Parts: sequence; structure tokens; C-alpha cells
Amino acid sequence: MSFDLNQRHQQILWATIRQYISTAEPVGSKTLVDGYNLNISPATIRSGFATLEKAGFLYQPHTSAGRIPSDSGYRVYVDRAIQPSPDIGRQVAGALADKLDWDGWSIEAIMRGAVEVLATLSGYITMITLPQNRRLSVKHIQLVRADERKIMAIVVWDSYETQSLIVQLPPDLPTLAEELFDRELQMLSNFLNSKLRGRSLLEVSKLDWSELIGAESHPDNWQCQQYISLMSNSLVDLSRQAKPIHSSQIMIWGISEVLGQPEFSQLQQVKNLLHLLESEQDKLWELIFNPQIHALDRLEAQLDPQQSKIEIRIGAENPLKPMQICTLISTNYHQDSVPVGSVGLLGPKRMLYEDSIALVKSAAKYISTAISQE
Repeated sequence: MSFDLNQRHQQILWATIRQYISTAEPVGSKTLVDGYNLNISPATIRSGFATLEKAGFLYQPHTSAGRIPSDSGYRVYVDRAIQPSPDIGRQVAGALADKLDWDGWSIEAIMRGAVEVLATLSGYITMITLPQNRRLSVKHIQLVRADERKIMAIVVWDSYETQSLIVQLPPDLPTLAEELFDRELQMLSNFLNSKLRGRSLLEVSKLDWSELIGAESHPDNWQCQQYISLMSNSLVDLSRQAKPIHSSQIMIWGISEVLGQPEFSQLQQVKNLLHLLESEQDKLWELIFNPQIHALDRLEAQLDPQQSKIEIRIGAENPLKPMQICTLISTNYHQDSVPVGSVGLLGPKRMLYEDSIALVKSAAKYISTAISQE
């Protein structure tokens, strides 16, 4: 936009937007004189209103009303006038740390807990996409006897999905008594869990088995050694068969609260938005988690793992028509510098931008840290 805001126009526009965010009522000159220390007369404010309306930053819903910010008005306000609230950022980080348990929960449960926390703190619709192409790591491994010549390897991934395979013992390996066989397999299971929990199963090929083979408490270690190469190769094969997680599912929370806002008083607009949120999540997912920006986002994350680009789409900047009565604030979260999902807030255009940006940034930072360490 070519219009150049001078200091007075900025004062009037910022005050008008803040007042409208607070009340959802059109703003008049007397309101700004009484409520804001602008040190200018009502006539000057009215002149400023006219200039800002002509420039497209404000508009009148009807002739006798005050002014309301346009999408362009919100855009220049967001770009020039606000700073994310550090207090809100710390609040959401603390709330997430108190509520979420990364040690005992599945990924889906973690994300559902996070989306509820954000919706409660923000009062807006909160959306978190499940991780995409996330590295699978080991939650638990169990080796059990299937019969006297077969071993079943069961791997529980950190997604709480399981995979298994049957390993046929070669003919030259002697058959063991059931009790000894079970003890050998349990010892191998314990060793594998102690070394691989939280790590890629492919790392089984890099393990130092001397700790197990040389254990004095294991007098029959020569039997255990017979299985190491066989099980190691089999587990590597199993890991390569594991499909990385890819899901377009979005965790959504907070719809009922935000629909009470006056912006959502038109029934058809509400129906269209609900249909998008409930039945067209594939379109929504592509908007929130945009693969086209991953290369740049990944570079930024490598330079500073705690930062990610914040995207703010106001009104008509949203390509999906049902969302054009809203603002969407979103950013990616990462696993080891790689963007694997997104956090988003969807609310009325008069949302509290300082708080909402801080909420999204802090939640993405927390999830990135946790999912990379997990």
C-alpha cells in the first residue's frame, strides 16, 4: 500500500484498533479522546478517520457509526505496532510442562493435551497437526520364544504402534531347554531396551555387545552370543520395514468458545466454518502446514532451533473463504531442526495479537524441544 502513515495517523489507527479489539464496537472520536492520551482534538481525530478510511485502513459499517479496522488496518498494525508478550509465552510454557507427560503418553495424547491447554489460555480455536514423517524410535523391545526353533521379536514404537517378526533359528544352532531359552531371550531384551529405548532401531548394528557377552553374571554367555548376529540383522530389517508416520490429522479444540464472539453471529458463516473444520481438514492441513516453505523454515531452524517463521493471515489473506472472517496465526514445530508439524490459532480478526503470537511461538518451541528429546 502506497499510503505513508505519519505519526498522528499511526496514533489514531493504533488506538482505534486497540479499542475495537477490546469492545467489538465501532469506535468514535469521543471514545478516543476520553480513553486515550492522544493530545489531539475530536475534530483532528475525525479528520484522521477520514484519511485512514480513504486509505483503506478503516471503514464505517453505516453512516452514523464509528470506525472499524479493515483487513489492511489490522495488517499494518500487526506489522508495525505489536511485540509478542513474554509473560504469556512463559505462562503457556509452564502450563504445557505441568500438564503434559512425555514419558508416559502417546504422541496423539501429547498433542491433544497441548491443544486443550492452548485453547483454554487463548480463548480461540486451536489446531495442532500430528507430526509428519517423524523418525520412529523404540519404546520397548521384547524377544519371546515362539517355539523351540523360532523367536518372535516385538517392537513397540514411540507412537505406541507395534511391529513384530518371526526369526527362524538356523539348523546348526543347538536347541535349548525352554527355561534356558527364555532366560537368554529376556537377557537380550533387557540389554536392547537399555541401549535402544528412545533411539532408532537401526542403531542396533552399532551396539557394543561386549558388555553383555563379558558379563560374569552370565555363565552361559556363549549361548547368548549365538543369537546376537541373527537378532541384530533381523531387527535392522524390521526397522527398514517400518513406515514413517504421515498423517493429515489435525487436533482441534476451542470451537464452542470462539463461536460466542459477535463476529460469528451470522448462521451461514458459522456453518461454513464448522464444515471446514470438521469435514475438510485436508484443505486446512495444507494451509497450516505448508510443505513449500519447509526448505527455508529448516534453514532458519538450523540457525536457531528455538525460532520458526510465524505466519499471520488476516481476513481475505486466508485462501479458504470460510476463514475470511478470521485471523489464522501459525508456525511450525520441529524435530531435530526438521519441520514436522504446525501449531495454529484461529479467531476473530480483532484477536489479541500480542498474546496470540506469543502463545503460538511458545507452544511450538516447547513441542519442538520435547519431540526432539523424546
